[in-house]
Amino acid sequence: MALTLYVDTARWRAHHKHVQEQFPGLVPVCKGNGYGFGHERLAEEATRLGSDVLAVGTTYEAARIKDYFGGDLLVLTPYRRGEEPVPLPDRVIRSVSSVDGVYGLVGARVVIEVMSSMKRHGVNEHDLPQLHAAIENVRLEGFAIHLPLDRTDGSDAVEEVIGWMDRLRAARLPLHTMFVSHLKAEELARLQQQFPQTRFRARIGTRLWLGDHDATEYRGAVLDVTRVSKGDRFGYRQQKAASDGFLVVVAGGTSHGVGLEAPKALHGVMPRAKGVARAGLATVNRNLAPFVWGGKQRWFAEPPHMQVSILFVPSDAPEPKVGDELVAHLRHTTTQFDRIVDR
Repeated sequence: MALTLYVDTARWRAHHKHVQEQFPGLVPVCKGNGYGFGHERLAEEATRLGSDVLAVGTTYEAARIKDYFGGDLLVLTPYRRGEEPVPLPDRVIRSVSSVDGVYGLVGARVVIEVMSSMKRHGVNEHDLPQLHAAIENVRLEGFAIHLPLDRTDGSDAVEEVIGWMDRLRAARLPLHTMFVSHLKAEELARLQQQFPQTRFRARIGTRLWLGDHDATEYRGAVLDVTRVSKGDRFGYRQQKAASDGFLVVVAGGTSHGVGLEAPKALHGVMPRAKGVARAGLATVNRNLAPFVWGGKQRWFAEPPHMQVSILFVPSDAPEPKVGDELVAHLRHTTTQFDRIVDR
């Protein structure tokens, strides 16, 4: 019995086609855990879409995925001198975020990242004069800009890209291709209209693979159910049951990513209040599990184990049976399933 990712395959793929139609020249992104689907599966889906380029996070990911995808592979993590060399085919394109990095990749295919308002990495405006000499010894595939998701200052993403296009043009650098991230379809269309000689290619991961939430669902299988009475001791730490109910052992533990949560940016009073409430409950060993039973999200009876979680289901709820499956609200990017089922 397993933690299973169920995929409504027809619906999932219909969403892929819809995104592809909105973003001509789309470059699918497959990095990390493959957005919960795995590298091999997303390479297959990118091939099905007819993609000529697939973006990956690191050179190590490129080495693993090269046997599953026959097109070009764009490594998003910028090259740094002194990094561990990883044998890769010529169809791999490296991202570079410094002039020194360009000089370190003589003969290679490169995409040069420019510094956006993300302020993460990229060449700055004062670096542009030095790029003329640097790019003579590489095969320049284009420039790239990685934009922020939120713009709390009210700034315009398109204007930020236009600013960089103007700088690159003023520096007489080639502008045949610009890779962009986190633009809306209408924003991309505006840019393409203003710069018809440049091909804009949107690198998209989350919106492509996870944009239709109802196309996928995680479920954990019930492995055991034990009835307990108030005061009964249980588990590794021999805690007491707070009331009558059931201890439900369900597939899905820390090795799957259950119980792991990435930090979130909270906006507004209510989300912050809920965060404070959750933290307060955690101090008295009350942690809400991602598993749903009887229409309610249930509590962990104790912290999740490596491959299973133990939940407490009160006696006024329906009694789970071995073999039942509980829907699990899990983040795709931090979850590792046991099996995937297309339906």
